[in-house]
Amino acid sequence: MKKTTLHLFTLCLALLTSVAVQAQDIHFSQFYMSPLNLNPALTGVMNCNQRLVANYRNQWSSVLKQNAYNTYSASYDQKLPVGRYDYFGVGGTFWGDKAGESEFATLQGRLSGSYAKKMGGYRRKAHYLVFGADLGVSQRSINSAALKWPSQNNGQGQYCETCGDPEVIDDPNFLFLDMSAGILWFSVFDEDNNFYFGGAFSHLNRANQSFGNANIPLYSKFTFHAGGEFMTGKRFGLIPGVVTFFQGPSFQVNAGNSFKFLLGNSRRYHQAFQIGAWARVANKLESGKLVDAFILSTRFDYEQFTIGFSYDINTSSLNTASNGNGAFEFSLVYKICGPERRGVYCPNF
Repeated sequence: MKKTTLHLFTLCLALLTSVAVQAQDIHFSQFYMSPLNLNPALTGVMNCNQRLVANYRNQWSSVLKQNAYNTYSASYDQKLPVGRYDYFGVGGTFWGDKAGESEFATLQGRLSGSYAKKMGGYRRKAHYLVFGADLGVSQRSINSAALKWPSQNNGQGQYCETCGDPEVIDDPNFLFLDMSAGILWFSVFDEDNNFYFGGAFSHLNRANQSFGNANIPLYSKFTFHAGGEFMTGKRFGLIPGVVTFFQGPSFQVNAGNSFKFLLGNSRRYHQAFQIGAWARVANKLESGKLVDAFILSTRFDYEQFTIGFSYDINTSSLNTASNGNGAFEFSLVYKICGPERRGVYCPNF
């Protein structure tokens, strides 16, 4: 097969994957810094009163150049005291994703809420059970004019824009509702040590994803995650984490650990630096499993500001084309801490 024919086939395969197959969700390597995208039960789970989060991911730019995958997200949430020990959490998220030359894009706006119930203990050592849910409106679109079809072949294995007739996509832009629910348990042992685990059930309503007249429901997604923060010394700690996604025939596991180093001499002004290493495991299309990427991450905390950066080193068979260049991510978190300090300490997302 000639190289140009192979290239044309690859483009068509990518199109069929995005149009005819149920689309998979966005993901962030720094899942721990995108809490509302991970689990609606994380809404309002924080040590301050309000939280602003921004995430950006760029993937496969070494292969696709200007057609690289780009994902961005912004969220706001806050916690509201209920009674003496419990909380409501309310928040909103907006995210967008655009992939490839066809500009296959998704936009979503989502509102989320949670209720955190104290199950035992006291402020410095307590256990909480949290229930959460969200409701969103999504838009999917595709630039049909940028697509290349097998019929546009000049008979010599080369793409010809004026040859043949491009196929027509009935509905290149549509809206759908999306619903999710989640649960979370967290235990705090003091201000610096905690543990949590939880799960989420996304796409409860399984909205239709077809750009035509077919009925192609979005696969439901099951998320399971756990982690914690454990200070093993006066200035040194371990922050392990793991998340697993199951969606239709696909699954993915991210697992690793960050090492935390406290900076400065005053506990009044929180300053810390983290460096971590993670692995992402996924299943192959036909059968088997593979280590898709190794992830290097850093994070810097200064009072209410948190900045995170990570880089994915591609280790799948695509590394022949990518030269190991997978994706980079940038995350920013800003917390607003008011005078309300009666609550329990929470995990630091």
